[in-house]
Amino acid sequence: MSLLEILGKRLVLGVGTLLFVSVLVFLGTEILPGDVANAILGQGATPELIAQVRERLGLNEPLHIRYIVWLTNFLTGDFGTSLANGADIGTEISRRASNTIILAVCTALIAVPLSVLLGLAAAVKPGGLLDRIITSTSLALISFPDFLVAVVLVTIFAIKLRWLPAIASIRPSYDLVDWIRILILPVMGLTFTILAHMVRMTRSAVLSVLSSPAIEMAILKGVPRRRLLLRHALPNALGPIINVVALNLAYLISGVVVIETLFNFPGLGRYMVEAVTNRDVPIVQTCAMIFCTFYVLLNMTADILSIMANPRVRYKK
Repeated sequence: MSLLEILGKRLVLGVGTLLFVSVLVFLGTEILPGDVANAILGQGATPELIAQVRERLGLNEPLHIRYIVWLTNFLTGDFGTSLANGADIGTEISRRASNTIILAVCTALIAVPLSVLLGLAAAVKPGGLLDRIITSTSLALISFPDFLVAVVLVTIFAIKLRWLPAIASIRPSYDLVDWIRILILPVMGLTFTILAHMVRMTRSAVLSVLSSPAIEMAILKGVPRRRLLLRHALPNALGPIINVVALNLAYLISGVVVIETLFNFPGLGRYMVEAVTNRDVPIVQTCAMIFCTFYVLLNMTADILSIMANPRVRYKK
Protein backbone atom coordinates (compact mmCIF):
# COMPACT_ATOMS: atom_id res chain seq x y z
CA MET A 1 0.00 0.00 0.00
CA SER A 2 1.43 3.36 -1.04
CA LEU A 3 1.86 6.27 1.30
CA LEU A 4 -0.71 8.31 -0.67
CA GLU A 5 -3.33 5.59 -0.18
CA ILE A 6 -2.61 5.53 3.53
CA LEU A 7 -2.88 9.32 3.71
CA GLY A 8 -6.20 9.20 1.87
CA LYS A 9 -7.64 6.58 4.21
CA ARG A 10 -6.47 8.46 7.29
CA LEU A 11 -7.96 11.69 5.93
CA VAL A 12 -11.34 10.09 5.21
CA LEU A 13 -11.35 8.48 8.65
CA GLY A 14 -10.43 11.78 10.30
CA VAL A 15 -13.20 13.71 8.50
CA GLY A 16 -15.73 11.03 9.39
CA THR A 17 -14.63 11.12 13.02
CA LEU A 18 -15.00 14.90 13.17
CA LEU A 19 -18.48 14.74 11.65
CA PHE A 20 -19.51 12.17 14.24
CA VAL A 21 -17.99 14.27 17.00
CA SER A 22 -19.83 17.36 15.75
CA VAL A 23 -23.12 15.49 16.12
CA LEU A 24 -22.22 14.47 19.67
CA VAL A 25 -21.16 18.01 20.59
CA PHE A 26 -24.32 19.54 19.18
CA LEU A 27 -26.64 17.00 20.78
CA GLY A 28 -24.73 17.13 24.06
CA THR A 29 -25.24 20.88 24.36
CA GLU A 30 -28.85 20.68 23.21
CA ILE A 31 -29.89 18.24 25.92
CA LEU A 32 -28.43 20.35 28.73
CA PRO A 33 -31.08 21.14 31.35
CA GLY A 34 -32.75 24.53 31.24
CA ASP A 35 -33.58 26.90 28.41
CA VAL A 36 -31.10 29.20 26.69
CA ALA A 37 -33.63 32.02 26.41
CA ASN A 38 -34.41 31.81 30.13
CA ALA A 39 -30.69 31.76 30.93
CA ILE A 40 -30.17 34.94 28.89
CA LEU A 41 -33.18 36.91 30.19
CA GLY A 42 -33.28 35.63 33.75
CA GLN A 43 -36.10 34.26 35.86
CA GLY A 44 -38.25 37.41 35.64
CA ALA A 45 -38.59 37.35 31.83
CA THR A 46 -42.06 37.40 30.33
CA PRO A 47 -43.20 34.67 27.91
CA GLU A 48 -43.31 37.25 25.09
CA LEU A 49 -39.65 38.19 25.58
CA ILE A 50 -38.64 34.53 25.80
CA ALA A 51 -40.49 33.82 22.53
CA GLN A 52 -38.72 36.74 20.83
CA VAL A 53 -35.29 35.56 21.95
CA ARG A 54 -35.99 31.99 20.84
CA GLU A 55 -37.07 33.29 17.45
CA ARG A 56 -33.97 35.48 17.12
CA LEU A 57 -31.65 32.60 18.02
CA GLY A 58 -33.44 30.14 15.75
CA LEU A 59 -34.34 27.85 18.65
CA ASN A 60 -37.78 27.19 17.17
CA GLU A 61 -36.29 25.51 14.10
CA PRO A 62 -36.13 21.69 13.89
CA LEU A 63 -33.08 20.07 15.44
CA HIS A 64 -31.52 18.89 12.17
CA ILE A 65 -31.92 22.35 10.58
CA ARG A 66 -30.15 23.98 13.53
CA TYR A 67 -27.35 21.42 13.32
CA ILE A 68 -26.77 22.02 9.62
CA VAL A 69 -26.77 25.80 10.10
CA TRP A 70 -24.40 25.55 13.05
CA LEU A 71 -21.97 23.19 11.27
CA THR A 72 -21.99 25.32 8.11
CA ASN A 73 -21.23 28.45 10.10
CA PHE A 74 -18.44 26.69 11.98
CA LEU A 75 -16.80 25.43 8.78
CA THR A 76 -16.91 28.92 7.28
CA GLY A 77 -15.36 30.46 10.39
CA ASP A 78 -18.53 32.14 11.62
CA PHE A 79 -18.63 31.18 15.31
CA GLY A 80 -21.42 33.61 16.16
CA THR A 81 -21.67 35.86 19.19
CA SER A 82 -21.67 35.20 22.91
CA LEU A 83 -25.08 34.83 24.51
CA ALA A 84 -23.77 36.42 27.70
CA ASN A 85 -22.38 39.72 26.39
CA GLY A 86 -22.85 39.72 22.61
CA ALA A 87 -19.10 39.71 21.93
CA ASP A 88 -17.76 38.13 18.76
CA ILE A 89 -16.65 34.57 19.62
CA GLY A 90 -14.08 34.36 16.82
CA THR A 91 -12.19 37.43 18.05
CA GLU A 92 -12.08 36.17 21.63
CA ILE A 93 -11.03 32.67 20.56
CA SER A 94 -8.20 34.07 18.44
CA ARG A 95 -6.84 35.95 21.44
CA ARG A 96 -7.20 33.10 23.88
CA ALA A 97 -6.05 30.37 21.48
CA SER A 98 -2.69 32.12 21.11
CA ASN A 99 -2.23 31.96 24.89
CA THR A 100 -3.10 28.26 24.99
CA ILE A 101 -0.75 27.52 22.09
CA ILE A 102 2.10 29.36 23.84
CA LEU A 103 1.48 27.33 26.99
CA ALA A 104 1.31 24.05 25.04
CA VAL A 105 4.40 24.75 22.92
CA CYS A 106 6.51 25.71 25.94
CA THR A 107 5.43 22.51 27.69
CA ALA A 108 6.13 20.36 24.63
CA LEU A 109 9.60 21.86 24.12
CA ILE A 110 10.50 20.81 27.66
CA ALA A 111 8.53 17.58 28.15
CA VAL A 112 9.25 15.76 24.87
CA PRO A 113 13.09 15.92 24.86
CA LEU A 114 13.21 15.32 28.62
CA SER A 115 10.94 12.27 28.41
CA VAL A 116 13.00 10.69 25.59
CA LEU A 117 16.22 11.36 27.48
CA LEU A 118 14.89 9.87 30.73
CA GLY A 119 13.41 6.88 28.90
CA LEU A 120 16.72 6.15 27.23
CA ALA A 121 18.57 6.59 30.52
CA ALA A 122 16.25 4.09 32.18
CA ALA A 123 16.73 1.60 29.32
CA VAL A 124 20.53 1.72 29.47
CA LYS A 125 20.64 -0.65 32.43
CA PRO A 126 17.24 -2.26 33.15
CA GLY A 127 16.78 -2.99 36.82
CA GLY A 128 19.62 -0.71 37.84
CA LEU A 129 19.45 2.10 40.37
CA LEU A 130 18.75 4.83 37.80
CA ASP A 131 16.09 2.72 36.13
CA ARG A 132 14.35 2.04 39.46
CA ILE A 133 14.42 5.74 40.38
CA ILE A 134 13.00 6.88 37.03
CA THR A 135 10.39 4.11 36.91
CA SER A 136 9.15 4.65 40.46
CA THR A 137 9.06 8.43 40.04
CA SER A 138 7.12 8.20 36.78
CA LEU A 139 4.69 5.73 38.34
CA ALA A 140 4.11 8.14 41.23
CA LEU A 141 3.50 11.04 38.83
CA ILE A 142 0.95 8.99 36.88
CA SER A 143 -0.93 8.38 40.13
CA PHE A 144 -1.27 12.11 40.90
CA PRO A 145 -4.07 14.05 39.16
CA ASP A 146 -3.08 17.27 37.43
CA PHE A 147 -4.97 19.51 39.86
CA LEU A 148 -3.10 18.00 42.81
CA VAL A 149 0.25 18.56 41.09
CA ALA A 150 -0.72 22.17 40.42
CA VAL A 151 -1.81 22.75 44.03
CA VAL A 152 1.45 21.32 45.36
CA LEU A 153 3.49 23.53 43.01
CA VAL A 154 1.56 26.63 44.05
CA THR A 155 1.93 25.76 47.72
CA ILE A 156 5.71 25.34 47.44
CA PHE A 157 6.80 28.00 44.94
CA ALA A 158 4.09 30.66 45.33
CA ILE A 159 2.98 30.46 48.96
CA LYS A 160 5.96 29.07 50.89
CA LEU A 161 8.93 30.33 48.89
CA ARG A 162 7.16 33.29 47.18
CA TRP A 163 9.32 32.90 44.11
CA LEU A 164 6.56 32.77 41.48
CA PRO A 165 3.05 34.20 41.10
CA ALA A 166 0.14 31.88 41.86
CA ILE A 167 -2.14 33.63 39.35
CA ALA A 168 -1.07 33.59 35.71
CA SER A 169 -2.80 36.79 34.67
CA ILE A 170 -1.60 38.47 31.47
CA ARG A 171 -1.37 42.20 30.81
CA PRO A 172 -0.41 44.07 27.62
CA SER A 173 2.49 45.73 29.43
CA TYR A 174 4.21 42.42 30.28
CA ASP A 175 7.66 41.87 28.79
CA LEU A 176 9.49 38.59 28.18
CA VAL A 177 10.63 38.23 31.81
CA ASP A 178 7.06 38.67 33.08
CA TRP A 179 5.81 36.07 30.61
CA ILE A 180 8.45 33.59 31.76
CA ARG A 181 7.53 34.12 35.44
CA ILE A 182 3.81 33.54 34.90
CA LEU A 183 4.36 30.54 32.62
CA ILE A 184 6.75 28.60 34.86
CA LEU A 185 4.15 27.09 37.22
CA PRO A 186 1.53 26.20 34.57
CA VAL A 187 4.24 24.69 32.35
CA MET A 188 5.63 22.71 35.29
CA GLY A 189 2.17 21.41 36.13
CA LEU A 190 1.52 20.26 32.56
CA THR A 191 5.03 18.82 32.19
CA PHE A 192 4.72 16.66 35.30
CA THR A 193 1.30 15.51 34.13
CA ILE A 194 2.39 14.23 30.69
CA LEU A 195 6.05 13.42 31.35
CA ALA A 196 5.51 10.09 33.08
CA HIS A 197 3.51 8.48 30.24
CA MET A 198 6.12 9.42 27.63
CA VAL A 199 9.03 8.27 29.80
CA ARG A 200 7.49 4.86 30.43
CA MET A 201 6.55 4.35 26.78
CA THR A 202 10.04 5.35 25.60
CA ARG A 203 11.62 2.91 28.04
CA SER A 204 9.26 0.08 27.07
CA ALA A 205 9.68 0.65 23.33
CA VAL A 206 13.47 0.79 23.52
CA LEU A 207 13.68 -2.33 25.71
CA SER A 208 11.38 -4.18 23.30
CA VAL A 209 13.70 -3.37 20.40
CA LEU A 210 16.78 -4.29 22.44
CA SER A 211 15.37 -7.79 22.94
CA SER A 212 15.08 -8.42 19.20
CA PRO A 213 17.46 -10.94 17.52
CA ALA A 214 19.19 -8.26 15.43
CA ILE A 215 20.12 -6.23 18.51
CA GLU A 216 21.23 -9.36 20.37
CA MET A 217 23.53 -10.17 17.46
CA ALA A 218 24.96 -6.65 17.59
CA ILE A 219 25.59 -7.07 21.32
CA LEU A 220 27.46 -10.32 20.66
CA LYS A 221 29.59 -8.50 18.10
CA GLY A 222 30.61 -6.01 20.78
CA VAL A 223 28.72 -2.92 19.63
CA PRO A 224 28.81 -0.34 22.47
CA ARG A 225 25.59 0.06 24.46
CA ARG A 226 25.30 3.79 23.72
CA ARG A 227 25.60 3.20 19.98
CA LEU A 228 22.98 0.44 20.18
CA LEU A 229 20.55 2.78 21.88
CA LEU A 230 21.01 5.83 19.68
CA ARG A 231 21.64 4.32 16.23
CA HIS A 232 19.70 1.06 16.35
CA ALA A 233 17.14 0.86 19.15
CA LEU A 234 15.77 4.43 19.17
CA PRO A 235 15.03 4.70 15.40
CA ASN A 236 13.20 1.36 15.46
CA ALA A 237 11.23 2.38 18.56
CA LEU A 238 10.05 5.70 17.11
CA GLY A 239 6.60 4.34 16.14
CA PRO A 240 5.14 3.83 19.63
CA ILE A 241 7.08 6.82 20.99
CA ILE A 242 5.56 9.11 18.35
CA ASN A 243 2.09 7.78 19.18
CA VAL A 244 2.33 8.47 22.89
CA VAL A 245 3.92 11.88 22.28
CA ALA A 246 1.08 12.84 19.92
CA LEU A 247 -1.55 11.70 22.41
CA ASN A 248 0.02 13.76 25.16
CA LEU A 249 0.39 16.78 22.87
CA ALA A 250 -3.30 16.44 22.07
CA TYR A 251 -3.92 16.51 25.80
CA LEU A 252 -1.96 19.76 26.02
CA ILE A 253 -4.43 21.39 23.63
CA SER A 254 -7.65 19.88 24.94
CA GLY A 255 -6.75 19.02 28.53
CA VAL A 256 -5.38 22.32 29.76
CA VAL A 257 -8.80 23.16 31.18
CA VAL A 258 -7.83 22.25 34.74
CA ILE A 259 -4.45 23.99 34.68
CA GLU A 260 -5.79 27.15 33.06
CA THR A 261 -8.68 27.30 35.53
CA LEU A 262 -6.46 26.77 38.58
CA PHE A 263 -3.94 29.41 37.50
CA ASN A 264 -6.57 31.77 36.07
CA PHE A 265 -4.74 31.61 32.75
CA PRO A 266 -6.70 33.32 29.92
CA GLY A 267 -6.71 30.46 27.44
CA LEU A 268 -9.29 28.39 25.60
CA GLY A 269 -9.74 25.97 28.49
CA ARG A 270 -10.73 28.69 30.94
CA TYR A 271 -12.88 30.34 28.27
CA MET A 272 -14.83 27.10 27.90
CA VAL A 273 -15.27 26.72 31.67
CA GLU A 274 -16.64 30.26 31.90
CA ALA A 275 -19.03 29.50 29.04
CA VAL A 276 -20.29 26.34 30.76
CA THR A 277 -20.88 28.34 33.94
CA ASN A 278 -22.87 30.98 32.02
CA ARG A 279 -24.56 28.37 29.80
CA ASP A 280 -23.14 30.14 26.76
CA VAL A 281 -23.84 27.31 24.32
CA PRO A 282 -22.17 28.75 21.16
CA ILE A 283 -18.85 29.15 22.99
CA VAL A 284 -19.05 25.65 24.46
CA GLN A 285 -19.77 24.15 21.04
CA THR A 286 -16.98 26.08 19.33
CA CYS A 287 -14.33 25.29 21.96
CA ALA A 288 -15.31 21.62 22.04
CA MET A 289 -15.01 21.33 18.25
CA ILE A 290 -11.63 23.10 18.25
CA PHE A 291 -10.30 20.73 20.91
CA CYS A 292 -11.64 17.67 19.06
CA THR A 293 -10.21 18.88 15.74
CA PHE A 294 -6.74 19.28 17.22
CA TYR A 295 -7.00 15.86 18.88
CA VAL A 296 -7.97 14.12 15.62
CA LEU A 297 -5.32 15.97 13.60
CA LEU A 298 -2.56 15.07 16.05
CA ASN A 299 -3.64 11.42 16.06
CA MET A 300 -3.61 11.37 12.25
CA THR A 301 -0.17 12.95 12.27
CA ALA A 302 1.05 10.32 14.75
CA ASP A 303 -0.25 7.50 12.53
CA ILE A 304 1.43 8.92 9.44
CA LEU A 305 4.75 9.55 11.21
CA SER A 306 4.67 6.04 12.70
CA ILE A 307 4.19 4.56 9.24
CA MET A 308 7.01 6.65 7.83
CA ALA A 309 9.28 5.62 10.72
CA ASN A 310 8.43 1.92 10.24
CA PRO A 311 7.58 1.17 6.60
CA ARG A 312 6.88 -2.52 7.42
CA VAL A 313 3.40 -1.64 8.68
CA ARG A 314 2.41 -0.56 5.15
CA TYR A 315 2.38 -4.14 3.96
CA LYS A 316 0.03 -6.91 4.97
CA LYS A 317 1.56 -10.10 6.22
